[in-house]
This record gives sequence, C-alpha cells and structure tokens, in this order.
Amino acid sequence: MAVYKIFPSQDTTLYSAYPNMNTGIDALLEVSSTVPSEAPSPRVARAIVKFDQSEINNVVDNIIGNLNTFSSSFQAFVATADGVNFDSTMEIYPVSGSWFNGNGMYLDTLQNTRGCSWKWTDFSGSNQWPIAGYGPLLTGSYSGSSNAGGGVWYTGSGGYAGIGNLEFSQSFTVRGDKDINVNVTDALKVWYSSSKDINQGLINIENNGFLLKWDDSIEFNPSLAVQPAYTFYSVDTNTIYPPQLEFKWNDFIYETGSLSVINTPDLFVAVDENEGVYYSESINNFRLNVRPKYPIRTFQTESVYTDNFALPTSSYYAIKDLDTNEYVVDFDVDYTKISCDASGSYFKVYMNGLQPERYYKILIQTTVNGNTIVIDDENYFKVTNG
Repeated sequence: MAVYKIFPSQDTTLYSAYPNMNTGIDALLEVSSTVPSEAPSPRVARAIVKFDQSEINNVVDNIIGNLNTFSSSFQAFVATADGVNFDSTMEIYPVSGSWFNGNGMYLDTLQNTRGCSWKWTDFSGSNQWPIAGYGPLLTGSYSGSSNAGGGVWYTGSGGYAGIGNLEFSQSFTVRGDKDINVNVTDALKVWYSSSKDINQGLINIENNGFLLKWDDSIEFNPSLAVQPAYTFYSVDTNTIYPPQLEFKWNDFIYETGSLSVINTPDLFVAVDENEGVYYSESINNFRLNVRPKYPIRTFQTESVYTDNFALPTSSYYAIKDLDTNEYVVDFDVDYTKISCDASGSYFKVYMNGLQPERYYKILIQTTVNGNTIVIDDENYFKVTNG
C-alpha cells in the first residue's frame, strides 16, 4: 500500500469586508461568518486552495499508473476555531475560473490589492468574479445581493460516469476534530480527464482549485449565535501543517516464497535498509527483519537468528513526527499494509509527502494469533531538502 502527498501551488482568503484586499502570502487561511458589533452586516471569509495539475497528472501517470485505483483526500489543519456552538457544515467546491495568488497579507499597513480578492480574480480593477450569467453547473454570490463576489464554483458533475456531483462537505461539532479531511477523488478524476481531453464530449472542468465556505444557512447569517470562524495553516506557514492532497492506492503484494510466516506474538522486528537521511525526492523500500524472540530449540549447524520470517497479511506501518509525536501517516488497513516477497516483508515510503529538515519514527502493527502488537523500536530517519 502507498501514500503520496502534494502541496498547494496557490492559496488565499477572500474577505467580503475588504473586497479589494489580497492575502496571497498570509500564513493563515480563514473560513468565517461573523457579526462584528461595529459592522452593519455579517462579514464572510472564504478560502481557495489550488494544487498544480501537472503534479496531479504526474502522480496518476507515473507513480500510481491508473486513474481508477486511488483515493484522494483534501486536508487542511486548523490553527484556531471559534464560534462553533452547534453542528456546522463546511462546503468545498471546485473553483471556476483562473485566479492569481498575489503577495498580500491580511490588513497590511498599506492594503495590498495585487492579487485575487473577494471582488477580483487577478488584481483590483482587472477581471471581476462573475456575479450573474453563470454557465452550466456554476453558481456564486449573485448580482444584487449584499454579498456579490467571493468566487464562482461548480455544483454538478457534468455527466461524468460514476460521479454524482462535485460538492464536498465536512461537518464539525463542538468537541469534534476541527481539521479538514475530505475525500475529493471525484474532482481529481474530472480534472485529470479534462486536462487530457478524454472527457468524451462532456464539459471541461479545469483545475482552478477548491473553494471552502460555510453552508448557506451560516454564511451572512445576522444572528449573534451563529458566528463560526476557523483559520487553517496556508502553504506559506512556517509550521509543518500546510494544506495537502493525499493520494492512497493499493500496491500490496504478498508472496512469501520459502519464508515462514511468524506465528508467535513474541517477535522481534528490525527495520533494515534504512540509510537514516533521505532527500525529499527519495523513494525508499524499508525492509523488515522478522524473527521470534524465543526460537524453538532445534539441532542444526547454523544460528536460528539468521532465519527471516514474513509478517502476517494483517500488518501495517505508520510514521510519526518525532518532535510533535503526531502521526503523519497513520495505520490504515487499506493503504499502509505491509507487503512481502521472497526476501521478506517491506513497505515503500515516498519522502516528498514529509516535511523536510525533520525527524520521523517508524512504527509497525501486526496481528498474530489474535494478538495485536505495535512495535516501536526507535527506528528513526530524517528527510532533508534536496
């Protein structure tokens, strides 16, 4: 099983209260709907995030190799979360129309208008986000309303087979997880097909990223009881939490050859072929040396400790950030399964999805005779800038 991550090429926040302001290099993205006491109407912020289509195509064509065998999730990591006092739904849509990231920050001393904003797609006075005459499958904040602008997005699939719509969402509760983790596989398949002109005459839906907004019952709601305000780390953050697209697919192989499968929960697992330091472009197969801790006594002419065993099929790997102790790749029964060939058990790690200049720890989980064992033997490695 395999996991691969890519990071945004552009992201910014659109503020209804500052319709010309660009925040393209701000460290935070904001999705909010608030009612300040000094403001005559609610203020709304929407975020847009784009991933380069050439990177997506490269993953599909040259790493996964098949458009129909992967799952992909859009992930963003919360910095602050305020105002959620009931279940609330955030909506995520593919953006229609190109836009320019810009180089502004929130409330610069001199407001920066050189980039995408609530009103404009490029810079103040350039191309305006459409507010009327939307094409097929498209919508936005319409002309004549107090909230006109703020992007245009797709609400349908355009007839692509197996794809009901391109509307995604995540609900948040008062005490629930506030990070975004939404399956957007359908959007990536449509973008890929459109970029390759293999859409069989259907509407081309170009990749212009995702728009994040609260649902219509929350946005521009004047009630003081409804004021959710979330910020997420942007691609310009100096933390390890930029937004990402995570691809997962099945590359599991299990052919033990002459190896015996370990059948005791008292086992020793060592991570071999670990050079310790990897460039961010590296791909590494970590091989596992597996043996019983207490081998059965036999009469033979060589050490039993030289025999390698295979882990059972219900074995998985995970990777933790050493400083934060957070899983950057969690145990996953579908996508982090450990493979095996005639030489032993192994798994593949794509280093590009790990933040560089940081140390990571490998953990192994396996189930033997009804016992689930997690092995944490301080197996570390570092990813460095290439």
